[in-house]
Amino acid sequence: MIPFDFDYYRPTSVREAVDLYQYLDQQGKQPMFISGGTELITLGRIDLVYTEAVIDLKGLAESHVMEMDGDYLVLGSSLTLTQIEEADPFPLLTKTASEVADHTARGKITLGGNICAQIFYRETVLPFLLADSQAVSVGPEGVKVASLNDIFQKQLQLNRGEFLIQLATEKRYIEAPFISIKRRQQWDTGYPLITINALKIDGQIRVAVSGLCPFPFRSEKIESSLNNRSLPVSERITRALSGLPEPILSDIEGSSEYRLFVLRHLFEDVIFELDGATV
Repeated sequence: MIPFDFDYYRPTSVREAVDLYQYLDQQGKQPMFISGGTELITLGRIDLVYTEAVIDLKGLAESHVMEMDGDYLVLGSSLTLTQIEEADPFPLLTKTASEVADHTARGKITLGGNICAQIFYRETVLPFLLADSQAVSVGPEGVKVASLNDIFQKQLQLNRGEFLIQLATEKRYIEAPFISIKRRQQWDTGYPLITINALKIDGQIRVAVSGLCPFPFRSEKIESSLNNRSLPVSERITRALSGLPEPILSDIEGSSEYRLFVLRHLFEDVIFELDGATV
């Protein structure tokens, strides 16, 4: 049970959602956008989030889109992970989303909710970072379209009153060879330790990682090292590990040293699968 009361709103248009946020914000209600609501329930129970007004975005038709628009796949932020898994419009995303939480939770967790969450996993952002996807957001200044790699810096950088409504991904990335691996401390149960996504485009491997740091990330410096085919694979990996962001997580799921050990082997798997090279 959430230990505070809040007003609930479900706008049916983008304009209504934007205006409603501004009005409630001026009233000091600390409004919060939601689409799945799982994080509000989870974090609200332990006093990590608070709001007096919830604005549910699931009533916006634009947030439920799943279609090809020319050479781009457009996915709405209110699509559940189960809907994505069943439709399979983006195989790398499908594989990644299908391993988030359990089946029951995936029916409630939305694409936008996962990407904009406070938890540090946020695995569904990884395929979009690799695919140079475009993020479509809406706010008081209207509709904005920006490269996700530009506006996702540890978390999605949105201005007050803005919300993510769609993601657009070019078809050629969707069709590229890929690998997605999730490692848990306890095999098929428990929280993830590290999730890695990789795809090969234009002869180059791209990688994005969740669970190593308190935020998901993609690093061109790491990719440069992994793609340096003039070096032995072991050296490519050693150099990639030297370019990791900080801090490295150390918690009940695994120490920082263990996470780095796991990541080294994941890099080996990626290079073997997408480059055909072995250590």
